[in-house]
Amino acid sequence: MPELSLRAARPEDDAELGRLDRAAWSPLHEVVPAPQPPHPPFFERHDPRDHLVAEAGGHLLGYIRLVRPTPLASNAHVLAVQGFVVAEEARGRGVGRALIRAAVTEARARGARRLTLRVLGHNTPARRLYESEGFAVEGVLPGEFHLDGAYVDDVLMGRRL
Repeated sequence: MPELSLRAARPEDDAELGRLDRAAWSPLHEVVPAPQPPHPPFFERHDPRDHLVAEAGGHLLGYIRLVRPTPLASNAHVLAVQGFVVAEEARGRGVGRALIRAAVTEARARGARRLTLRVLGHNTPARRLYESEGFAVEGVLPGEFHLDGAYVDDVLMGRRL
């Protein structure tokens, strides 16, 4: 794999991030149905500035989205990961870990004191990655989602910065 670089997303990444997002869809980490055409622009609901991307050899291999969990001033010290995807061919090569570490650095640079996320209980690889990067389980919503015929927990995780 060519050398990995991390950077802020740009508006011109829209189409490639949309393809990456659709290709990575899985009930392991998604609670919404598989995307069907017509596909809206990737940046329709979130600003490119909310995203960090991993790139190698001129191709995007993943992204992580950092947003404020609420618009409340009393919650402004918290950022949340509300989107995290690594291309199938790049998994197990440190891309996800690099994105998580970049998100922690970016959250600190934005003045956040906490970083939070939600992960499905059955997504063991993601949970292991988050735990290895200092995230701890802070709550569990048992059976919160019904996916592929099974009830799945919603696990709330966070870490101090």
